[in-house]
Amino acid sequence: MQLAGPGVFGPPKDREAAIAVLRAAVAAGVNHIDTSDFYGPHVTNQIICEALHPYADDLVIVTKVGARRGGDAAWLPAQSPADLTQAVHDNLRNLGRDVLDVVNLRVMGGGHGPTEGSIEAQFATLARLREQGLIRHLGLSNVTERQIAQGQGIAPVVCVQNQYNLIHRADDRLIDRLAAQDIAYVPFFPLGGFAPIQSDALTALAARLDASPMQLALAWLLARAPNILLIPGTSSLAHLAENLAAADLTLAETVKAELDRIAVSATA
Repeated sequence: MQLAGPGVFGPPKDREAAIAVLRAAVAAGVNHIDTSDFYGPHVTNQIICEALHPYADDLVIVTKVGARRGGDAAWLPAQSPADLTQAVHDNLRNLGRDVLDVVNLRVMGGGHGPTEGSIEAQFATLARLREQGLIRHLGLSNVTERQIAQGQGIAPVVCVQNQYNLIHRADDRLIDRLAAQDIAYVPFFPLGGFAPIQSDALTALAARLDASPMQLALAWLLARAPNILLIPGTSSLAHLAENLAAADLTLAETVKAELDRIAVSATA
């Protein structure tokens, strides 16, 4: 998402730097890339293709459909069968693939939070494209538990991508339920929505551990459940290295308890 231009719209300021980030990530052992053809639009997928094609056998590229960009960079719903079908073909073309590894249906709910409503028509469209051999696996993004259950009644769901972090824990129960089903949970906005007092407390604790606040937040997510799969975005080599180092940060139980206190500090 960070590899396109400002506001995830248009080309990046430095295309070669974006290519370098992708190649460095794969060289460091990253084998999962989260993207969408509405990043840019088309820009991010074209950069991924330029940087990494032909793709390594173990590289999983996960994309999502369900939105489009207006000429003013607005995020607009694109949920009709024709929209979704076109989006899948756009992803195939711009990524240079014959089949997409995973396609998430991004449900356009209330901003970064899901709202109830049927997803039957949308997910059935993607299920048909999967049956045609254009998609290997399906996932869901920005959804409720009821929508997940509805999707599972149509086709297997391999991952769910919702907003979740140290502060926003509405999906606590859902994460555990998905873990029991061996379904990946992919949290977005790992630092989004922190109150100033919470950010200050997180920064102070991270300093004591000789880590950055982002590293601490990512390490907490990794420790939260075995099915959590992280997608921290970046457009710089330095930030990439910082993100990857979070995997080496082990959190003592006392630190986890302190992080829990930070999570409730703004509402206590």
